[in-house]
Amino acid sequence: MEQEKYSTKKRKWKQLCEKERYKIEALSQQGLTPAEIGAALKPKRDRRTIERELKRGPTEQRDYQWREKRVYLADAGQRKHDEFAANKGRGLKIGHDHKLAEYIEKKIKDEKYSPDAVMGEIKTQGLQFEVTLCTKTVYNMIDRGDFLNISNKDLPVKKERKKRGYKRVRKVALNNTKGRSIEERPSVVESREEYGHWEMDCVVGSGRACLLVLTERQSREEVIFKMAAKTQACVLLSLDCLERKYRNNFKKKFKSITMDNGSEFLDMEGLETSCLKSGKKRTICYYAHPYSAWERGSNENQNKLIRRFIPKGSNIDKFSKQDIKRIQNWMNNYPRKILGYKSPCQFTA
Repeated sequence: MEQEKYSTKKRKWKQLCEKERYKIEALSQQGLTPAEIGAALKPKRDRRTIERELKRGPTEQRDYQWREKRVYLADAGQRKHDEFAANKGRGLKIGHDHKLAEYIEKKIKDEKYSPDAVMGEIKTQGLQFEVTLCTKTVYNMIDRGDFLNISNKDLPVKKERKKRGYKRVRKVALNNTKGRSIEERPSVVESREEYGHWEMDCVVGSGRACLLVLTERQSREEVIFKMAAKTQACVLLSLDCLERKYRNNFKKKFKSITMDNGSEFLDMEGLETSCLKSGKKRTICYYAHPYSAWERGSNENQNKLIRRFIPKGSNIDKFSKQDIKRIQNWMNNYPRKILGYKSPCQFTA
């Protein structure tokens, strides 16, 4: 049964194949004109098609008297055809916008931004370039090697991994039976509606020194202290320094602190008691369930940003307080998608 209506049209032309090129080579060596060669081919080819092909594949050769002459060779014509075919396709979307390419490379390579953070910052700051790209396009370009100075090795996280399924643990930490459980934490803390509720953790390395990190749940603001050791005394000393810095505003800024059940955090009374006002509380502490790091998710995500500068296994003793301060400033000025591509500093301003 023949189809009466169809949308396909008869093809008007077809490119020369390798077999036809060898026929053209043989006929041209016999001295035939382009029109005669085209008529001899099956299917017939136009004179201009043959002229263009003869122009595409000429090669210089020498005869037995060492005289130069230009002849058409089918393999040379086929090779040029294959080269031209390989170059087909759309050009790079970034085109000739070298300023945008340099900006992206600088942010990712030197300032350790993710592609999404770079694109978000361009949008929120209203930066103008000749070309507009999306995050997915930048990732694709990095995959293809379109950038000169960056590759997938420069990206902190290449692909989103499948998220684990978490189960809420109702078990009480055996080493911290007197600690205030996260279950007692008000709903306003869980919903991140209010500024001033922090998560606290320690980042360790190969040396004795470690980092005490505090992350504000709403704004993702970060505070980092370098401690001589991972002990209760060092943690208390760091919080005392914070209280002396903010004085009367400490209780407003640090309304609560949620932490894990590490031995360095078990002195709940010491953490909560003010060093400036005897017998007064400066904050309220909550302890997450055992093996439930996801209950301090903001803290754990911030630790990944720290690891861009201090990889696992690094000796933190070798990092000065100025180095730690630079990392803290970088994190507080890093644009976040969850904040509408604002940085924590911009969000709290």
